[in-house]
Amino acid sequence: MARASIRLSLEMRWAVLYGDVVKSAAFEALAQSKIVREYEDAFREATGLSLKLVPEGVSDKRHSFGPHENPFCALVSRTEGGCAACLKAQQEAMKKLGKKLAPCQVQCFAGLTEVAVPVVIGGQHIATLLSAQVFRRLQTKEDFARLTSKLVEWGLHTDLHQVEEAYFHTRVVTEEQFRAMVRLLTLFAHHLAEFGNRCIVSARHGEPVPVARAKEFVKDHSTDHVTMRGTAEHVHLSAFYFCKMFKKATGMTFTEYVSRVRIEKAKNLLLNPHARVSEVAFASGFQSIPHFNRVFRKYTAMAPREYRLSVRP
Repeated sequence: MARASIRLSLEMRWAVLYGDVVKSAAFEALAQSKIVREYEDAFREATGLSLKLVPEGVSDKRHSFGPHENPFCALVSRTEGGCAACLKAQQEAMKKLGKKLAPCQVQCFAGLTEVAVPVVIGGQHIATLLSAQVFRRLQTKEDFARLTSKLVEWGLHTDLHQVEEAYFHTRVVTEEQFRAMVRLLTLFAHHLAEFGNRCIVSARHGEPVPVARAKEFVKDHSTDHVTMRGTAEHVHLSAFYFCKMFKKATGMTFTEYVSRVRIEKAKNLLLNPHARVSEVAFASGFQSIPHFNRVFRKYTAMAPREYRLSVRP
C-alpha cells in the first residue's frame, strides 16, 4: 500500500513537471514566432497602443513594453514607488486571469486601464496578451492634481511638467473603441492558441524514433480506433515502456495526443460551412457527438459551432 502511494505521488510529480515543460516550450515557440511580432506591429498601427506577450502567472517583476511604452507609464515606472504601483496593477490582472480564463481589465492608481487576455492551449493557460494602458474618459486638471502629491512623493517633482504633458497625451478611447480593442486581442489570442496547438502536435527535433513513428501512425489512422497498445505494437515496444517514453518525450499522454490530432482535423473540416457538426465529429475519428463536443471545448475553450462562427470570414 505504501509503495503504491509513493509511486502515485511520483507519477503526479512527473505529470506536473512534464506539464510545466510543455507549457514552457509552447510559450517559447509563441514568443519567438514571427506571428507574434506581426500581431504586435498590427495592433500598434491599428490602435496606437503597444502589445506584449508574457508568460502566464503572477510575476514579481513589472512587464515593460519597451520603446513603444506609454510615455506617462515609462516616466512613472522610473521611480521605485511608480514601478511598484504598475506592478501591482499587472499582478491584479494576472490573478484575475488565474481565477477565470477570460479577458479582464484592471485600473491603475492613475486611472489608466490595462487589458489582459489569456492564450489557452488544451485547457491550459500558456501565455497572456497584455495591452498598453489607456484612459476610458478625458482627464482633467483636477485629475492630475490629485496625483501630484503621490508623484512628488515618488521623486518626480523635477520632471512634473514632462509627466503632466505625457499624462494628457495618453490615448483616450470611447466605450465602443475599448470593446473593439478587447475583441481584437481575443481574436489574436485565439489565433495564437491555434498556432501553439499545431506546434505541440507536430514532431519535435530530437524525439525518439518510436515516438515520431507513433505520431505518424496516429495522424494516418486518426479516424480509426487507435489504441495505445496497438500503437505500441506498431513501433515494437511494450505498452508500459511506450507509455512512459511517449509521456517523457512529448509531455502529454498518448490519449491526449490522439485527441489533439483529431481536434486539429475537426477544425479544418469545420471551415466547410456545409458540413454538419455531426459529420465533422465522425469524420475526425470521434465515436459520439457528446464526446466530440466535450473534447473540442476542452482544447479550444469553445463549442464546435462557436469555433465555426469565430473563423468565418
